[in-house]
Amino acid sequence: MVELATTARPYADAAFDVALKQGLDQWTQWLRSWATIAGHPDITLLVNDPKLSDATVLDVFVQLTSTPEVSEARNFLKALVENGRLLALPEIERQFLELKNVHDGVADALIETAFAMDDSAVAELLPILEKRFNRRLKAVVRINSDLIGGVRVTVGDQCFDTSVRGRLEAMKAAIVA
Repeated sequence: MVELATTARPYADAAFDVALKQGLDQWTQWLRSWATIAGHPDITLLVNDPKLSDATVLDVFVQLTSTPEVSEARNFLKALVENGRLLALPEIERQFLELKNVHDGVADALIETAFAMDDSAVAELLPILEKRFNRRLKAVVRINSDLIGGVRVTVGDQCFDTSVRGRLEAMKAAIVA
């Protein structure tokens, strides 16, 4: 989906620039709401209906999302509709959140574990991971029973794998090589 990422980038950049002036938290909430609704199959039907004008699509979308009367927010949505990019909102939101994380000095971390981890275990692990990845992390924990044991942490394009499955695969590669 390189094309979608490329298409979404200028909109994410523009939204982020406006959000820096008006409030990152507010724009983050709006984009989350807009992306959720834009990802619904009925919105695809609405956007692709040739009988509906851009103004009608915009009006329906604004009503569904309860977008406030803030002119920059409506102008942003209007530009998306007029340029046929409304369905790119989930990717725009993803890129916006990446920009926000960089601005805040934070990165998203996916912690996969074979068994459930309680909050105290995650709180214990997080400082170690932050030191390893050299940045503050926002952790999301998922259970992945394929790991057998241990954890696998992914931050961006970096992966730190201490899982049993990862170690077994490393041993297999060493033996085969």
